[in-house]
Amino acid sequence: MSAELLLPSHSVPGSRTAYWSRLLPPLAALACTTRIPSFTRPLWNPDEGYLAVQARLLAQGGQLYETVVDRKPPFVPWLYEATFAVTGSGTLAGVRVLAVLAHLLTAALLASLARRRWGDASGRTAGVLYLLISVGLNPEDAQAATFEVFLLPCTAAAMWCADRRRWGAAGTAVACAFLTKQTGGAVLLPVLWLYVTSGARHGGLGRLAAGAVLPVLGAALATDPAGFVFWTVTGSGAYATLTGSELHVLARGLVNTVIVSVACAGLVAPVVRARRAPTADLWLWLLASAGAVLLGLHFFGHYYLQLLPPVALLATAALRTLPYDRTVTAVLTSACACVLFLTWGALAPRPDLDHARRVAQAVSSRTAPGEAVLIWGMHPETYWLADRAPATRYLTAGLLTNYSGGRDGGRVGERYAVRGAWPVFRRETESAVLVVDDSRGKPYAPERVAGLRRLLSAGYEEAGTADGAVLYVRRR
Repeated sequence: MSAELLLPSHSVPGSRTAYWSRLLPPLAALACTTRIPSFTRPLWNPDEGYLAVQARLLAQGGQLYETVVDRKPPFVPWLYEATFAVTGSGTLAGVRVLAVLAHLLTAALLASLARRRWGDASGRTAGVLYLLISVGLNPEDAQAATFEVFLLPCTAAAMWCADRRRWGAAGTAVACAFLTKQTGGAVLLPVLWLYVTSGARHGGLGRLAAGAVLPVLGAALATDPAGFVFWTVTGSGAYATLTGSELHVLARGLVNTVIVSVACAGLVAPVVRARRAPTADLWLWLLASAGAVLLGLHFFGHYYLQLLPPVALLATAALRTLPYDRTVTAVLTSACACVLFLTWGALAPRPDLDHARRVAQAVSSRTAPGEAVLIWGMHPETYWLADRAPATRYLTAGLLTNYSGGRDGGRVGERYAVRGAWPVFRRETESAVLVVDDSRGKPYAPERVAGLRRLLSAGYEEAGTADGAVLYVRRR
């Protein structure tokens, strides 16, 4: 990283074009460097596998919220589908490139925000700090090309537009954030704060509202309006609760909070000092993002990515009032933490991926292309790795039992399933030629789920195992 990036603003003369021509290449290089580990694994977490399977099904004529379902808005499944149309569906390299560009765009927008408010040097500091701390999570959360990564440039764009009083564009950016992941809508709070404090006329509020509402309505109409509302808003009541898993979930939240605190160790003191700066909108952005992390009460690591843009800006705001050596210390500390997390990403084992690969090999060896398979577990990537179609729209046991991959057994079972899921599941799985029980003793194992036991006993017989998963073939 060039030392020139962090010099005071008067040391780098030139026009706006000169400023960005100097800044964007090193930011791009840093964005690529911090994402190197993402290209070393075919998959980083089950969310990537879920999206990859969804994209394949959509490309084959599936209908979102009808024959392809998830508790998420449509933007990222559509993004995967469009990328697969260019790169083919056998690799995630294309979406990984888009993830790099998403981080770069976020960094550039934060740099522009900081530069407009506090000068050239602050712009450079904000962009660099964001990219350094953006890897500060468990690698499977930081390096995966999933919802939060594509959410970040939308939230940054919403604040960028609001800062410039472009209310219609700000509303559209808020809508894009929501359509990427529901919690992205939290950025509406600081955008509204900027609107109120700007003294804008009522026409601006109308443009903001239209920008926020119309894209969401368009997405609902482009899919299935009733399904859109159910899967993105009303259908997750049982999922969003701590009941029965309080200590388990809170421990996960504590661990992930500690991890992201390590990544931001060089920024904690400056952020605390930022309370003295005129940064009310940034504090509201951070608090709204923290509320988004809390929403759903699961505290998965990738949720914390939403905190990082306001943290980078708040730290930048404070550093500008401190001696210059404090900025250098903050950046170097963040760089050391970044190296630590990149090393973790390069060396961390992936036993779940190895397991999914072995099960996928067994599935592909026992079935023919075009035959439908049911994998009863929490690893939808197995369908993608095996290149076999799922027998049902419910790609994980979680939608049928409320197991989320992070519960310890509370509120898990058929009665907590997505409303109306089991009749559809029973009808669809009649086409399955192979059933793979990949529960491996989890709370959704067949002995605890009567509906699955009935399915297996009615038409299947055990035919072996694959790395702990039990295979069942249709009885002749």
